Amino acid sequence: MRRKWIFVLAPLGIAAFIAIGGAAVMYLWNWLMPLLFGWRLITFWPAVGLLALCRILFGGLGWHGGHRYYRRRRMLEHWEHMTPEEREKFRERMRGGCGSLRTPEPGTN
Repeated sequence: MRRKWIFVLAPLGIAAFIAIGGAAVMYLWNWLMPLLFGWRLITFWPAVGLLALCRILFGGLGWHGGHRYYRRRRMLEHWEHMTPEEREKFRERMRGGCGSLRTPEPGTN
């Protein structure tokens, strides 16, 4: 029974995403780009194309959560194999940040 609803609702959800997303991109583009950069206005279908391009380039295609899912799962597996001392050392490094501007305390590396 549940599968029947998916086949009915999925195309409606996709159509709604395209309609709302395309309209949002079109209105935002037409509001900001001509004012800021002097670019031309766009219509609905170029806005949908721009939305699709951004989805492909920045959002992935939605298979298994993209690369973020793989990296998260791999990090969790790595975390499970760490000893408590290694976990605490990792936490300390993360608190310090990458390229932190803080000067190291004397006697630490």
